Amino acid sequence: MKFCSECAQPISHLVPEGDNRMRFVCLHCDTVHYQNPRIVAGTLPTYKGQVLLCKRAIEPRKGYWTLPAGFMENGETTEQGALRETLEEANARIIHPHLYTMIAVPHISQVHIFFHGELADLDFFAGVESQEVQLFNEQDIPWQELAFPTVSTTLRRFFSDRKATETQSVPLPTHVFDILPQDRLKL
Repeated sequence: MKFCSECAQPISHLVPEGDNRMRFVCLHCDTVHYQNPRIVAGTLPTYKGQVLLCKRAIEPRKGYWTLPAGFMENGETTEQGALRETLEEANARIIHPHLYTMIAVPHISQVHIFFHGELADLDFFAGVESQEVQLFNEQDIPWQELAFPTVSTTLRRFFSDRKATETQSVPLPTHVFDILPQDRLKL
């Protein structure tokens, strides 16, 4: 950031009084420009044990598979953002969504939130940000072609949880964890 979005004057990079972090500050109008993590909201849509994945038509990771997800918009809840992104990317509707994973990715200043839910119907098709959308059984998932570590980790936990709870009538657990730079090498 070089100029203030409030008054167009040059910005300084300093620790404001009463703060403990470097911030972009306009010394002309005293505006502190906070930069905080961005939230990615999406879904883990399923149908009879299969998972709906989208092949990305945009960068980053164009041509790789992902769960339908994207950045939240102002004024919406995480669930609303997740359902909107699912509709935009896969023209799919989810019923009974519930929080499944919340993953902090601090080295890129993001938090990824995925809601699990069943597809309302099979009338899905690729949106403008997807080359194609497809239901996959666990053994058919293109694991080496997944776009992001948050997606592969969410999918692995889902299949593990599903096996652990299939003989019980209990809901899937919610997972909250971090993916740090050194963790990416293990995934």
